[in-house]
Amino acid sequence: MDAASALADLTEISSQVEAAAVLSADGTIVASTLDDAARNERLVRAAGELLAAGDGIAGERKLTQLEAALRGGSVFVVRDGERAIVATTTPAPTSGLVFYDLQTCLRSVVEKPAPKPR
Repeated sequence: MDAASALADLTEISSQVEAAAVLSADGTIVASTLDDAARNERLVRAAGELLAAGDGIAGERKLTQLEAALRGGSVFVVRDGERAIVATTTPAPTSGLVFYDLQTCLRSVVEKPAPKPR
């Protein structure tokens, strides 16, 4: 499934997720539920900073998931291999369920295979 379709499925099944974006290994947006470039940039920057901070605490291990709880909602970041997904939620989300939904979404994203040589 492409990233945009996976995000559409995510927002349909997870009522707690308000916005989400799938990121490539270099942190660029593959797909997003937001259509505002400035909000996308803030979301990506927050994900990168949260992952970097978490990696700093984890030492040699790489952080795979993180929740930052804020007064108005939470920011979740899930990393699976080279890709990541970042999402904002409503206040007091069911964290385990949000992590599960984000992991499922990220794993459902299939990269397009390279064309076969002729």
